[in-house]
Amino acid sequence: MKLTGAQIFWECMQREGVEVVFGMPGGASIPIYDTLTEYNIHHVLVRHEQGAAHMAEGYARACGKVGVAMATSGPGATNLVTGIANAMMDSIPTVFITAQVNSKLIGFDAFQETDVTGITLPITKHNYLVTDVKDIARTIHEAFYIARSGRPGPVLVDITKDAQQNSTEYDSEKAHINLRGYRPNSQPVESDIKKAVALIHAAKRPVILAGHGILQSGAMKEVLEYAERTQTPVAMTLMGLSGFPASHPLNLGMMGMHGEAWVNHAIQDADLLLAFGMRFDDRVTGDLRRYATHARKIHIDIDPAEINKIVKVDVGIVGDLSQTLEKILMQVKPCNHQDWLNTINEIKGDSSVRDIKNLPDNGHLYAAHVINDLWNITGGEAVVVTDVGQNQMWSAQYYKQDNPFQFISAGGLAPMGFALPAAIGAKFAQPEKEIWVIAGDGGFQMTQAELSTAAQEGIKINVAILNNGYLGMVRQWQEFFYERRYSATTMKGPDFLKIADAHGLTGMRVTTRADVENAIQTARETEGTVVIDFRVEKEDSVYPMVPAGAELKEMIRRPMQAAVSVENSVKVEA
Repeated sequence: MKLTGAQIFWECMQREGVEVVFGMPGGASIPIYDTLTEYNIHHVLVRHEQGAAHMAEGYARACGKVGVAMATSGPGATNLVTGIANAMMDSIPTVFITAQVNSKLIGFDAFQETDVTGITLPITKHNYLVTDVKDIARTIHEAFYIARSGRPGPVLVDITKDAQQNSTEYDSEKAHINLRGYRPNSQPVESDIKKAVALIHAAKRPVILAGHGILQSGAMKEVLEYAERTQTPVAMTLMGLSGFPASHPLNLGMMGMHGEAWVNHAIQDADLLLAFGMRFDDRVTGDLRRYATHARKIHIDIDPAEINKIVKVDVGIVGDLSQTLEKILMQVKPCNHQDWLNTINEIKGDSSVRDIKNLPDNGHLYAAHVINDLWNITGGEAVVVTDVGQNQMWSAQYYKQDNPFQFISAGGLAPMGFALPAAIGAKFAQPEKEIWVIAGDGGFQMTQAELSTAAQEGIKINVAILNNGYLGMVRQWQEFFYERRYSATTMKGPDFLKIADAHGLTGMRVTTRADVENAIQTARETEGTVVIDFRVEKEDSVYPMVPAGAELKEMIRRPMQAAVSVENSVKVEA
């Protein structure tokens, strides 16, 4: 069967099970888009290629399948870069398709020619430049295999225009994958399992550090069984949230810079840390020289490069987390750590549950009010897609997640503007779910054009803008560490209700706590995407906070009434 490169491309997409792609056409990608009309794959037309990248991420994060974003050559390709880097940092299975100028023009500064494979080499798991139509099928299938296998990540395929237009014989059975230099290993070494089990049985004060790898390996059941059998408390990373039920008595909450005080205390006092699919990010560890110095450490990760990269461990196990825990569970005996759990509960004291009543109730609207009420009204069943900054941390603290894949956020790269497009992608992955965007006014403005995409697609998502008139997290740092010198963080925003109306969408504004519930309920009952402008307290901050480079126990606590410096503001929150 003789097909053009463009036809072969879509044939391969169908064979990979692709149902939706996010993108924007251009001159170099016209052949692919012209052929799209022959195939039953839904294309979502974005308003900016960065939006396409984040939509592909949101799709993959919400369902675990490979997300696909497409762009033309030159600026189309370079506009994908932020999303590609974000997918790389958070290990998201994505395939990015870019078009390139004719192969004979490469290197001659042709119109919209950019070396996108060179640009993205450090931020992709692998990338390809395809100049021959005969290589398209093999390359596409390899790209999907690489993206989803081992430690997931982004793969970019750059296809020249002439490769799209030329024809060749196509046999789907011959488009097999043969990557001799790429053999991801998912099976752990048995001797490492035995070493880990010995440390587990000897521990008196263990803590599980639950990371994103739990969700990516589908190890939720195994982690729950392990925690219950060994009576081990679980501390969550930001990216691990929803991987272990928030309501479970062994779930301590989030760790790290904006984690709960008792969680950080427990980590620092532990005698064994079990790192499950996490990478010891600096926002989690604080000062490495003083990080859990009394603890033995077991690290399980699919990527051998992560073992001993940041924190030296006693046992490093390379393998799929689900398969590794299955083997450990075959050997580990039930443990009793009630004394350790009682100690942690004593540290918690009255703060063991984030009580919204502890926030000032002075007529002002606080962001935590909004998120807490949203959690109550939705019963914790919504998929929450956060932007970056204060809104992200408040969402992690106040919207408690019991179900997997329902907390979607950008961790490592943390690009503002992530939430709205990622939520659109998530809606295509989980169309039956209630989707809520939680974003600051700064981040929302970066990608607000994607409201047009939501309107054109006719999808239902709800957008909660926590509007404080600042670049909130930067302002918080300026308050705490730069004597309240608010340099370039005050933000005068647009009228978000008018923006919603301009897109044919419903918009609402809320200024008091009393109106929060009605606004949320109205949004849920209204057809189509809804935008709510919550005018929250302007100079509120996220607490507790571990200053950069401090020990995990050195937390700034609420309330902070005046300008502060590191020397006089660091207080331990008990």
